[in-house]
Amino acid sequence: MSGKHKLTVPGRLEDAAIDTGIAADPDTYELTEAEFGKLRKVGRPRLSSPKVALTVRYDADIIAAFKSGGEGWQTRMNNALRDWLRTHRA
Repeated sequence: MSGKHKLTVPGRLEDAAIDTGIAADPDTYELTEAEFGKLRKVGRPRLSSPKVALTVRYDADIIAAFKSGGEGWQTRMNNALRDWLRTHRA
């Protein structure tokens, strides 16, 4: 956000007008505190062995070769390293 824009919080009257509009809209439903408390997070299920994020440097030609195969290049790179570990000592 640049310095030109300023966040304006609605005042009491504007907030009341917004609430009135919400209440009048038949397509809108406001949760009660009890319903809100029952909500649960959604998203991907937790993995039993999640990936580890790290920063690593590879030669440009290596990365280009994996990326040239399109989407999934990181998975292919991970699989290539896994295959290498099957026949070599780390």
